[in-house]
Amino acid sequence: MNRFALFVQYRSLLFAIAYRMLGSVSDAEDIVQEAWIRWQTTDSTVRSPKAFLSKIVTRLCIDHLRSARVKREQYVGTWLPEPLMTESFINDSAELAESLSFAFLLLLECLPPTERAVFLLREVFDYSYDDVAITVGKSVTNCRQIVHRARQHLELRKPAIDQSSQVKDGLIEQFLAYWHEGDVQALMVLLAEDVTFWSDGGGKVVAAQKILYGCQKVARFLVAIQRSRLTPTLVTQMSVINGQPGIINSVDNKLHSTFSFEIGGDRIESIFAVVNPEKLKAVGRSQVSTAALSLQSDRES
Repeated sequence: MNRFALFVQYRSLLFAIAYRMLGSVSDAEDIVQEAWIRWQTTDSTVRSPKAFLSKIVTRLCIDHLRSARVKREQYVGTWLPEPLMTESFINDSAELAESLSFAFLLLLECLPPTERAVFLLREVFDYSYDDVAITVGKSVTNCRQIVHRARQHLELRKPAIDQSSQVKDGLIEQFLAYWHEGDVQALMVLLAEDVTFWSDGGGKVVAAQKILYGCQKVARFLVAIQRSRLTPTLVTQMSVINGQPGIINSVDNKLHSTFSFEIGGDRIESIFAVVNPEKLKAVGRSQVSTAALSLQSDRES
């Protein structure tokens, strides 16, 4: 198999790693492109193209996260990942669906870059500890300790994603109906008592600067958005964002925002609203198939 064909074979895996590491479609695409450039100048005697390419992408992501840390600290308002549009719900692997969700990607933000890479490669992509150690340049023992600590840390805050797509769809359909009706009380029934609303405007557009807490406050805020004279009439449609139920909001046929949801039982536990126009640029070009984010390719030998 020639060099180009080998890269194409693993490109979906490389993007899957990069997106989960960075939470950015555009940055993940750039990392994969850089990996392709380096792959073209590599000695043709590479024994394991998969391991070699994974190592390149992982280390590029670690370097990027370290360089972006100052930018993240200076970010205006709440930071959220870039929405990733997928064709359908991911039901064949709860592990895969969870690792793409906004809730999980935000949890990963509490892990330093190298620790994040170790955890993802081992727990999500099922790499052996030997391969993980070579990829990040640490000992196997150290990698085992990192995974153990990360499991304990994330388990305390880990969202439960165990509902069927039908249950999620039904709940979001109700949400949309009550939201359009401006029914605060009905919305409150759908929201968990301690629901959170996250809004990412990046300082470029009007958005809530802080996370909102509580069903009453969130329901009132949502209805206020619909009724505000500052916000033109929103045209909404259901979609699948990061493998989970979501909503795309448009104004005059132009993308305005996306809503993603974390659902627990029969209640909405978190709403993630991306309004930052820079992050919404990726929505139009990030329609990818579920297969492109599957764990199958990286479990191949």
